[in-house]
Formats: sequence, C-alpha cells, structure tokens
Amino acid sequence: MLYAAFQALTDAGKPIRAFAEAARGLQPSLGGFGQWPVSKSVFAALSMVADTKLTHHRPSFGIDAVPVGNRLVPVGEETVLALPFGDLLHFTKEVETPQPKILLVTPLSGHFSTLLRDTVATLLRDHDVYVADWRNARDIPLSEGRFGFDDYVDYVIRFLEEIGPGAHVMAVCQPCVQTLAAVSIMAEDKNPATPRSMTLMGGPVDTRVNPTTVNELAVSHSLDWFKKNMIQTVPIQHAGWRRKVYPGFLQLTAFMSMNLGRHMEKHRELYQDLADGRDVEAANTRAFYDEYFAVLDLTAEFYIETVDIVFQRALLAKGELEWRGRRVNPGAIRRTALLTVEGERDDICAVGQTSAAHDLCSHLRPHLKRHHLQPGVGHYGVFSGRKWENQIYPVVRNLVLSVN
Repeated sequence: MLYAAFQALTDAGKPIRAFAEAARGLQPSLGGFGQWPVSKSVFAALSMVADTKLTHHRPSFGIDAVPVGNRLVPVGEETVLALPFGDLLHFTKEVETPQPKILLVTPLSGHFSTLLRDTVATLLRDHDVYVADWRNARDIPLSEGRFGFDDYVDYVIRFLEEIGPGAHVMAVCQPCVQTLAAVSIMAEDKNPATPRSMTLMGGPVDTRVNPTTVNELAVSHSLDWFKKNMIQTVPIQHAGWRRKVYPGFLQLTAFMSMNLGRHMEKHRELYQDLADGRDVEAANTRAFYDEYFAVLDLTAEFYIETVDIVFQRALLAKGELEWRGRRVNPGAIRRTALLTVEGERDDICAVGQTSAAHDLCSHLRPHLKRHHLQPGVGHYGVFSGRKWENQIYPVVRNLVLSVN
C-alpha cells in the first residue's frame, strides 16, 4: 500500500517538475533581465523544484579516461556476465603492462553501484577493475525466483570464477560479510579462483562491537516488525510486479533522517549558489544528489535475512553462519591476504566492526594481515574523497602489489 501511494505521489508530481524544467530553460532567452537578482532567485527556485526527485534508473559511471603513469588512457565498459539479479562489469583499457585484476563488491543497500564511482576511478589507475553491478529488484520479474543472503554469496563466488585465478577482491560496507563468507568457502574448497587478497572496508563483520544507531535500530525490533513495516509489494506498472521488496525510497529516507540538518543545509547552499551564479559549486552539489536520489529496491528476502543474520544474530562473528546448510569457516583462509579499513568517524559501521575479521581468519599468518584506521573520515570517506584517494588507496594498492 505504501509503495502504491509513493508511486501515485511521484506520478502526480511529474507535471509540476516538467513545468519547472521548461520554465527554467527560458532564462537564457531573457538576456539581461534573466540575470537580475530577482530573476536569478526565481530560476534558482525552479531548478530546485525540477531537480529534487527520486529516480529508479541507474546513472552512468561516466568514466571515460583515467591517468595511467604519465598518460591519460581511454576506458570502456562491458558486461562480461549477466545474471538475473546482477551483472559483472569490466572496465577495459589498453595498457602496456598487465595490471592486477580486482573485483569490487558493491553494497546492495538502496543505491546503485555507481555510488562508488570515485572508488572505481581511483582503482583503475593501477588495476584491471571488475564491478558487481546489482539490478533494481522492482524491475526483475517474479519468474526469476528469489534472491537472498546465500544467493549473494553465490554471485560473489561466480563473479570471481568468471574473472579467473589470481584476482583480488574488495568489498565496501554491507557485502563485507558475504565476501568474507564467499572467500572462506572458496578457500576450504581449494577453488582455483580464490582471490590473492581481500580488502574489507567499513563493513558490519561484527555489529556487536561499538553499536551505532543503525545497529541499535536493527536489534530494537523483531523480524516480524521489519516484515510488516518495511516490506512492500511492487506496483503493477513495473516488471517486478507483485515482488516483495524493501523499497529504496525507505532506505534513502532512513539515511537522510540520520543527518537531516546537513542535507537541509546543503540544499539551502545549492539554492544560494544557483541564485548567485556559482555554477561550478551548484553543479557539484547537483551531481552528488542526482546520484544520492537514484535508488533501487532490495528483494524482501535479502533485506530480512541480512537484518537477521548480520545485525540481529551476528552469525559470522559468532562462528555460526551457514551457507546452503554448510558452516562457513573463515579459519580455512590461509593464503588470501587480508586488509581491513575503518573510518574514525564512521557512524554506520563503527571502529572495530570490520577489523573483527582478523580474529575470524585465525589461520592467516601475521604478514598476511593488515589493518588501516583512517583518521577524520566518516563512512563515505572510507571509499571516496581526498583521504580515500591520497591515504587509504595507497594502502590497498600496496597490499595488492605485495601478493600479486
């Protein structure tokens, strides 16, 4: 019912946004009048109306070229494996010396993989990059079946097998648990595609450590409460009609409510930048929110199982996680180097939650274990921004080089 109401409200707002879009396009034709302070304020308001909307369409990565050595190298993008709930993307480029292959496992938590655009662009300088690109559940027909926690682990294993032996894997945020599980299974099976290194960044490996607001919310309600209040049915106008999902707009609402004052201030600044003609600043803010307001839905089973397995019972951390009825044993990892990265100010996955992986990987020798705590960054600063690029990424690159 809530999803249908959201869709109706979204559809009802289309004419208003279309009018605002058309009206702001008139500004260049007004000449000097369009640059009067009052006119610029009006057109700034029209821009805010036209742009402030949620979308369910995956933005483009928009990575056309990256610096490699002392030259700029063109970058292509291809799908090397297409599965019902996600694709394996490969960012291609022509370089003289082969670079280490790395799989970036992106979160399935309400945003598209393009939210990690900065992560991909930075990795591309020194790596042959593959990305797990998840699909919007509301666009996947019921005939494709279910997608739960175990299926996510399956996809990570399948992607690594497609890339082949000698690759590396990096997981950001929520999929750190599934990635650690996948590598554990592959190591125990002596799978030739077991990665040489595993980097876990800002992930909830053990949510019992320094619980955050997110962790406290997850344990403050029963699973039945989450099923009744968070799970919705996809409306008839979408390909995934009748599929049970956790809607992306609910996740976005939760994220924004955690820092509502900051988001309101950023929109006030955006309006002022538009009104004052600070086009570069306005474009940067717009680009961020265009990405932030692009949301995807999660299957109900994946959301509920994640709440249960990762946040409420912390099964991996307690040594009780099972995959397809089989106990997951991180102690089986003996040759895959481990790097964990945490942000000092992370209010989603607090300090200690990711580094807990080191205790779980009990048979890894010390020289194959590394931890990096980055001062002065929150959750997003772990994988994007200047400190990611200048201080965290070199640690990742050095680990890959040391075991490649």
